[in-house]
Amino acid sequence: MTRTFGDLVGHRRTAQSISPGELPGHALSLLESGYRVALVAGHDDGDQLRAVYLFTDAATDHRLELHVPLDRESPHLPSLAGISFPAGRFEREMRDLYGIVPDEHPLPRRLVRHFHWPRGWYPMLADAGDPPAFGDVDGPYPFRTVEGPGVYEIPVGPVHAGMIGPGHFRFSVVGETILNLKARLWFVHRGVEKLFQGRRADAGVELAERVSGDTSVGHNLAFCLAVEDALGIPVPTSAQRSRAILLELERLYNHVTDIGALCNDVGHGILNAHAQRIREQLLRINDEVTGHRLLRGAIRPGATTLVRPPDIRVLQAIGADVAEVVALAMDHSVVNDRFAGTAVLTAKQAADLGTLGYVARASGLTVDARHDFPFLRTGLPRTVPSRTDGDVMSRFLVRAGEIQESIATIIALLHDARDRDDTPPSAVSGSGVGIVEGWRGTIVHRVELAADGALRRVKIVDPSFVNWPALPVALADTIVPDFPLVNKSFNLSYAGNDL
Repeated sequence: MTRTFGDLVGHRRTAQSISPGELPGHALSLLESGYRVALVAGHDDGDQLRAVYLFTDAATDHRLELHVPLDRESPHLPSLAGISFPAGRFEREMRDLYGIVPDEHPLPRRLVRHFHWPRGWYPMLADAGDPPAFGDVDGPYPFRTVEGPGVYEIPVGPVHAGMIGPGHFRFSVVGETILNLKARLWFVHRGVEKLFQGRRADAGVELAERVSGDTSVGHNLAFCLAVEDALGIPVPTSAQRSRAILLELERLYNHVTDIGALCNDVGHGILNAHAQRIREQLLRINDEVTGHRLLRGAIRPGATTLVRPPDIRVLQAIGADVAEVVALAMDHSVVNDRFAGTAVLTAKQAADLGTLGYVARASGLTVDARHDFPFLRTGLPRTVPSRTDGDVMSRFLVRAGEIQESIATIIALLHDARDRDDTPPSAVSGSGVGIVEGWRGTIVHRVELAADGALRRVKIVDPSFVNWPALPVALADTIVPDFPLVNKSFNLSYAGNDL
């Protein structure tokens, strides 16, 4: 069922302004029709605040926005947490950053602002000013306490070895079995979304490429698609095709890295060494194609520039190389024993939490924005590598399948020189949405432009924001020594979450 009420405001996108009291009824109707909550954004419009709820429908590639104007002095709206878990998370984020209160939220405590952040200061408001002095204002974070004979706690982080971001994990354990895990994030609020404000669209590209360093193409492409939607900028088919190639190159080097790291976490270091060798080959290909090992600088609003296309024969050789690494892993009894049946996330759990990307596909869900919300209609058959067991093995094999699928897609795109009409509507609406299947999952950017063309609001949703709650669910009843392996099988972004 396609919901088309409201005004057409962009590419396959309609919008309607409603009152706070109308929100639950509209949202429930959309969810029952197959839509998902893709984004919730707070806005400071000066005289009032506003909440924007973006719903997307994979069956029809339709995007629908509900705009809820709010009294600045008392910004309250009904919580949707009871009908959508992701909506409840977005609401808590919006409350912490804008002071917009979701009434009757089942988990009203802070999410983004840690307890040393002072009360009443909301950093995304236009008049927020510089941060006031921090202090121990609201007391310690209320971790859930698990009690009983032999139960003890293991705190891990927030400082970790290596280059990863900060995150605190609090394990409640009996023996080696994990009874409960709480992940506490947002130790670094970088203010990324506010850094966009006042910039010209072109000046937002370098910032978008650095939302999460390993997802430069995914986030920048989502940003550029949103800007193009807002300004009605047409994009040639050849440029869209180049964008699709870059997106798959980014997927390749990250998935290969994870394949090796997962093998390394169960003691098969030689396969990790080979995976890192292949990763270096891919990074050098990236440099040849774009002039940057992380594929930066190639995509801008309305255009894409490649130095040269990737070599098909080299990609085919890499595909055979990866297949051999995967086969060696699957033939090893220790790898099989550690991967199979570990940290299962069932299909129902994955669906209830709204998971995305390879995490969802490993649990049997076929969500994939490349097919559900395509920016380039390739005519290629819909192929979504997926598994149904929801364990570490499934998350490993989904990655392995996607590596081969990405190589096949790049080769098909290089052979395809047909022109198509893939340009967005030419109308200038002042707001835009970009949806991209990054290597971790679906990325969504929504932008609003001021009258002079400057960026007024950029809302970013990295798939890690949606997928982080699934990690503790999958870890229930596993053992503490499996945590590094399971954590790597999810490989969620701290930077993409802690905006």
